Amino acid sequence: MTLKAVLFDLDDTLLWDDRSVQEAFEATCAEAAKHAAVNPEELEAAVRKEARALYESYEPFSFTKMIGINPFEGLWANFTQGENENFRKLEQLAPGYRTESWTRGLRALGVEDAELGYKLGELFPAERRKRPYVYEETFRVLDALKGNYKLLLLTNGSPDLQKEKLAGVPNISSYFDHIVISGEFGVGKPDVSIFQHALELLGIQAEEGIMIGDKLTTDILGSGRVGMRNIWINHHGLQSGDEIVPANEVSRLEEVLPIIANA
Repeated sequence: MTLKAVLFDLDDTLLWDDRSVQEAFEATCAEAAKHAAVNPEELEAAVRKEARALYESYEPFSFTKMIGINPFEGLWANFTQGENENFRKLEQLAPGYRTESWTRGLRALGVEDAELGYKLGELFPAERRKRPYVYEETFRVLDALKGNYKLLLLTNGSPDLQKEKLAGVPNISSYFDHIVISGEFGVGKPDVSIFQHALELLGIQAEEGIMIGDKLTTDILGSGRVGMRNIWINHHGLQSGDEIVPANEVSRLEEVLPIIANA
C-alpha cells in the first residue's frame, strides 16, 4: 500500500534531548564544585540515582510512566498544563523534587547543604533551557518530506514541557500537519489508542504510515501493534532482541530517507 504519512517521535529523534540533559548536568555539577568539595561526575551520578528513587516514590509515578515523563524531565518541568489531576499533583511536587534531588545527591557525597541543593535545583532547569539542540540532519529530513507526505509528531510527555521544547527550536512545529502529545491525549506510547488516534487525524490506514523513533519500547512496539511500518533510530548500537523487532533500523536520522522513498 502506498505510503502517505510519516510519523515522528520528538526526543532523541528530532531533538537531541540526551545532549541537552547531559550538558545541563555537567554545567550544574561544575557550579556545585565551586561551592563544595565534590567531584562533578560523582555528583551527577548521585543526583541521577537520588532523583530516580525520589521520583518513583511519588503517588503520580505510575501516571508519569504511562504518559512517558522521565525523572530528569521532572527536574526542569513545571507541569502547568494538562487536564489530568496528576498534573496538578506534579505541579505541586516539582519545586520540592528539584531541591530534594540535588540535596540528596550532595548528601550522598558527604555534603549536607540544603541551601546549595536549592540553588542547584533551580540552576539545572535554567541550564537545560539554554540548550534546545536538534540533530544536524533534522531540518534536511523534514524539508525532504514536507509536501510529499503528511507529517505527524507523536511525542510522550507533559504538554507544557513538550511545547516548550518545540518553541525552543523555531519553525519546527510548522512542518507538522498534527502534533499529538501523550499528556494531552491521556495515554502514551506504546498504547494502541494513541497510535489509532494519530491514524484517524491523518485519515489513513496503518499500512499507509511509517513511524520513526529511537525507543523500541514505545515507538517501535506501539506502531507494530497497530500494523504500521517503522524505523528504529539506533543511536548507540544496541541490540533489539527478539521481543520487539523493528521493520527497519538506522543509526542516523538521514538514513530514513531512502527507506521512506522505497516504502
